[in-house]
Amino acid sequence: MSRFLPLLLAMSMTLLAAPVQATEAGWAMLREGGHVVLLRHAYSVGGQAAAPNEAAACRAGRGLTDRGQQQARRIGSLFLARAQVVDQVYTGRSCRARQTADLAFRGADIMDLPALDEPADDVAAAAAVAEIRALVEQYAEPENLVLVTNDVTIRALTGQAAREGEALIVRPVGELLHVAARIVFN
Repeated sequence: MSRFLPLLLAMSMTLLAAPVQATEAGWAMLREGGHVVLLRHAYSVGGQAAAPNEAAACRAGRGLTDRGQQQARRIGSLFLARAQVVDQVYTGRSCRARQTADLAFRGADIMDLPALDEPADDVAAAAAVAEIRALVEQYAEPENLVLVTNDVTIRALTGQAAREGEALIVRPVGELLHVAARIVFN
């Protein structure tokens, strides 16, 4: 057993370092600018998304938790310190997406984009994916563009899941958006 201990330790260190390496690669890309980021909203209450534009849902506590609010502020601080300028932010209209965008990207131009809402059905999902994909394909600015949304929309666009508060740097390659890098915000 003792001769396998160094091997097990080396494997454990490699597995623990993988998210850090992925995160650092993402920051390197965002320092260059010109990238599109899909950002899943920060930590939130419950599993059901609040209805779009439903102010009562936020008042009822279906937005971000205290931890989520702290996470959103941390996301903004890290973007400010480690990335090229974020000039434009599009957000879904759910309480949790809007709160994340507002807390993280104060001072940026934040606009609602209904295509980033959790879709009601397959037809709405297909239309939303087409609209977002077109936005990503046409994006050619020197600043980074951030799209704040939910896991359902991220899965539809990329075929991959995202944790709450995780950023996926994407580009159009093939049928789905290709995830070039990830940044994990704890």
